[in-house]
Amino acid sequence: MSAQRSFVQGNEAVVEGALAAGARYFAGYPITPSSEIAEMAARKLPGVGGVYMQMEDEIASMAAIIGASLTGKKSFTATSGPGLSLMLENLGMAIMAEVPCVIVDVQRSGPSTGLATKPAQADVMMARWGSHGDHSAIVLAPSSVQECFDLTVRAFDLAEQLRHPVLVLSDAIVGHMREDVHFPEPEALDPITRRDPDVGPEEYVMHADGADGLPVPLPPFGSKYLVRANSSAHDPSGYPSADPGLARANIRRLHDKVEDAVEWISDYSLIGPDEPDVLLISYGASARTAEQLVVDPPTDSRPALLKLRTLWPFPDRVIRDTVASFPGVPVVVPEMNLGQIVREVQRVVGKEHPCYGYHRSDGQPIEPGELHRFVEDVVT
Repeated sequence: MSAQRSFVQGNEAVVEGALAAGARYFAGYPITPSSEIAEMAARKLPGVGGVYMQMEDEIASMAAIIGASLTGKKSFTATSGPGLSLMLENLGMAIMAEVPCVIVDVQRSGPSTGLATKPAQADVMMARWGSHGDHSAIVLAPSSVQECFDLTVRAFDLAEQLRHPVLVLSDAIVGHMREDVHFPEPEALDPITRRDPDVGPEEYVMHADGADGLPVPLPPFGSKYLVRANSSAHDPSGYPSADPGLARANIRRLHDKVEDAVEWISDYSLIGPDEPDVLLISYGASARTAEQLVVDPPTDSRPALLKLRTLWPFPDRVIRDTVASFPGVPVVVPEMNLGQIVREVQRVVGKEHPCYGYHRSDGQPIEPGELHRFVEDVVT
């Protein structure tokens, strides 16, 4: 793909990002509002030597991309909330076995079938905690079509670096809107490739860290290296073990490899005046509404916006430092749910700091006017 500007849909930009990152395998089951990702992957993957497979359900889809990754192929799937619910057990398998892959969740209203074609941001906590057990999660949230491309590329890089599944948490608004997007030259992206281990087969330990502190590379099935992809508790070689000491070390390592990387995983931007009267903290489609208030405030109000592109691991320091730089300024967290990220923000800033959530959960986006009225009430 040569450098170009194109007017494309968010879901289409996800596929372009996956291809640019080197993904060559997609397995999925169509579900609104993510179906365009499957449709475009089916059209484009064969042209680059890749494979598209429509599975019988989302359980099989997640299993298939794990299997493809174990053969050495960068793999991904796409779904919405009900499908992600079905994927969570196998997502835990990928976490435990340290298998890199990417899951794109284009959120819609729920629970259950809900409003199948309407937007929401209700999967934030499911993406973090839905798969049982102690582990961490890597979740990125685009708020524009350009970010659908950029964050998909980054999701594959993070998956390879940390040998961990990564979720791209889009929504029906961002996934279906069309915007001008810059697709860079492939050499400008330089995506991280799957590489062979730095040691020979007799020295290779599957669940260990290299000299750079990151997990050692995952060799493909069928190579000269022994690969044990085990969903059970295991020793560093991947052999199953119920030893409490080994279990404790393994769980701590799976958790810490992500949480210890929060500083370089965190992606955000801060826009607005140097002395705002309110700080908005938001993500995804809701951040677009917040940004409109900052760029074109309807009165003499002075809002600033901290836009989060990384939701998990949660960027505690970024939020704490940003809030501390505006002493006494109230915080408002707009979300298309009944309050998920706002609770994390309140945990970080403490009970003493004024922090409010503005919520909408009816299948409709937050409008700038309604958010402005709420902000005015908070400020006054």
